[in-house]
Amino acid sequence: MLIVPLSNNPQFGPIVQKLSARLRRLGISNNVDSSSASIGKRYARNDELGTPLGITVDFDTVKDGSITLRDRDTTVQIRASEDEVISAVKALTDGSETWEQVTQRLPPFLGQGEDEAN
Repeated sequence: MLIVPLSNNPQFGPIVQKLSARLRRLGISNNVDSSSASIGKRYARNDELGTPLGITVDFDTVKDGSITLRDRDTTVQIRASEDEVISAVKALTDGSETWEQVTQRLPPFLGQGEDEAN
């Protein structure tokens, strides 16, 4: 599992640390990529490494607590509350839910500002 802060904004640090700790408590190993590369390059690098899922922390996370979950194989993203995304990750990792099921119950993320019209 990958956790990607959108930038090195200091507001993202505590959120990323909390997410990482929550995932580890659930037995889900994770890696934080806070390098200065673009988010696309960081996702591509981790896709090549075989990392199946990625969580993005961005300015909307700071504002409303929502986070984005991205699937490596489809590159489809959903956006929901931290609790909903963590629950989805747990269900995906323990095999009780498929990515298709997750995308049917959680809203798609098309990009910042784009999904608000739906």
